[in-house]
Amino acid sequence: MKTVAIIQARMGSTRLPNKVMKPIAGVPMIGLLLARLSRAEEVDQIVVATSEDPCNQTLAEYVDSLGYYCFQGSEDNVLARYVAAAGAVDADVIVRITGDCPLVDPELVDTAIRDFCAAGVDYLSNVEPPSYPDGLDIEVFTRAALERASVETNESYDQEHVTSYLRRGRFKIASMNSGEDLSGLRWTVDEEADLTVVSAVFAYFAPDIHFGWREVLDLQGNKPDLFTTNKHLKRNEGATTGTGQKLWKRAKQVIPGGNMLLSKRAEMFLPELWPAYFSKAEGCLVWDLDGKQYIDMSIMGIGTNILGYGHPEVDAAVQRTVVAGNMSTLNCPEEVYLADKLIELHPWADMVRLARTGGEANAVAIRIARAASGRDKVAICGYHGWHDWYLSVNLGDGEALDGHLLPGLEPNGVPRGLRGTVFPFRYNNYAELEALVNEHNIGVIKMEVVRNSGPEDNFLHKVRQLATDRGIVLIFDECTSGFRQTFGGLHKLYGVEPDMAMFGKALGNGYAITATIGRREVMEAAQSSFISSTFWTERIGPTAALATLDVMARVRSWESITQTGLVIRERWKQLADKHSLTIDQWGLAALTGYNFRSPKALAYKTLITQEMLSQGFLASNSVYVCTAHTPDVVDAYFAALDPIFALIRECEDGRDIGRLLKGPICHDGFKRLN
Repeated sequence: MKTVAIIQARMGSTRLPNKVMKPIAGVPMIGLLLARLSRAEEVDQIVVATSEDPCNQTLAEYVDSLGYYCFQGSEDNVLARYVAAAGAVDADVIVRITGDCPLVDPELVDTAIRDFCAAGVDYLSNVEPPSYPDGLDIEVFTRAALERASVETNESYDQEHVTSYLRRGRFKIASMNSGEDLSGLRWTVDEEADLTVVSAVFAYFAPDIHFGWREVLDLQGNKPDLFTTNKHLKRNEGATTGTGQKLWKRAKQVIPGGNMLLSKRAEMFLPELWPAYFSKAEGCLVWDLDGKQYIDMSIMGIGTNILGYGHPEVDAAVQRTVVAGNMSTLNCPEEVYLADKLIELHPWADMVRLARTGGEANAVAIRIARAASGRDKVAICGYHGWHDWYLSVNLGDGEALDGHLLPGLEPNGVPRGLRGTVFPFRYNNYAELEALVNEHNIGVIKMEVVRNSGPEDNFLHKVRQLATDRGIVLIFDECTSGFRQTFGGLHKLYGVEPDMAMFGKALGNGYAITATIGRREVMEAAQSSFISSTFWTERIGPTAALATLDVMARVRSWESITQTGLVIRERWKQLADKHSLTIDQWGLAALTGYNFRSPKALAYKTLITQEMLSQGFLASNSVYVCTAHTPDVVDAYFAALDPIFALIRECEDGRDIGRLLKGPICHDGFKRLN
């Protein structure tokens, strides 16, 4: 019988890209593995099985240069790749080794093959149950059993993990035991910390690369400090972790904070279990990197997609722009058309400046308003982005912005000289604002039209009058609230006209476009300063905005999403009443949310996300409504939510919430990510 060791390897590792070619002791890791495995006396041939993805070409060429056969097959169906590789070399018995195990011991491989032949089984391994250090994994099985498995299972998990179907009792199986439980030791290479440990091992034994596994075990006993770097990592975590979770773990190593937007961090939803990344989005559906479909009853792209993901008319307009050309030495005419449209919707405004993000629009508005008023000091209420001018509020009081956005934001990197230039006031507290204006030489008032509840006692009208009387530029930040409850700014609902307003998020239905509009006498001040950026002139953003506005006007989206939001609010209340729970609701109807009135509120929020995810929903304690949230979708959402509220009731009555959670509690503010 021909016994072939097939090494499963590829360059596209999520947690440690190109890991099989990472150098250890100056040699690519796969080269060390092949050199060590080549000393196995019971192995007739060694094959490396990688995928057909072009990224693996470097690996294939290197393996070929060493004189080994490299088979390239399916990227996703690794089981099929193994079957094809075994067939290509006419194997009878297969020894499965993974490319992340450079400490593989050839004597241990020989023992496994001999035990397999003596037992007369279809499958033998030292991984079920595990007793050897992680990184010495060996599986031996017949080609006939593998081919049978590939016919009998079509589950994606089996296709990815190759031998899982063989271990489910349909075959004769046996195991190989070390005699003591060493499964807690980690000698594999899945992450950067693993590479550090294994590199230290090879460095210790250098120039010898053929040391045995028991020598490594002795080394760990004598020099445990060499093995501490990866102690926090779990065995076989990759087998139970989704692709998105693996990529998020890698992201935190190469991107400060893990991503570009705090609100999308996995820790804000479900630490260690959130899928984190999407492959496709349509309507209110999202597919993760493993192809699993979810209904998005959460933040819908942080409120960017009122018309749902991938609206066909908006996307078609953008695709036409891509074909025609997105950038040129000349300007795109769509920016003029969009400016005219926004002024038409807001007759009090005369001029428009476009940008691509909400933070930029806020910074543009502040620069123009300060130039127009001739005064530096600003009074703010609400969240207005990440720029220095805004975060400077926390220079004097580290908690000054806690009521306006997420707590815990540190102003490190913000010039200390900006201290005392921006002052916060609370919504509906006119006396507090008036005191600021009286005490400081305020030139600009910037605020959200509505925070978590609407204006009381003519609050907005009083602010408008105060600004008029004192010659202060009044700015309404409508980056989030715009086009949710009216066709344009929310200020239209209350009959209060600012001097400037900003729009973003929903304006382009997922494409980057923001606008600052204002009165001519204010906006002209932009000419006395310098406000300019290359990519504010690209064509996709304004094109998407024009198409989005056309669809909004036709379907009257602001009416439907508001009505849906009101229905969701009422049903949350009914559900809370049914289970004798107390909730506090907040936000606009189309940007609605709730909190449990309980010391365990954050744990309950985490539980909801965890349990709803298992039911196929991206959900937390808020819903940003879009036109794709039909009554059927809302009904399905509440059918899944009802039993979770029942669980929460049990926890309020004494059940341990900690036993229900499968991971850490979600974050409620800014925290450093390690």
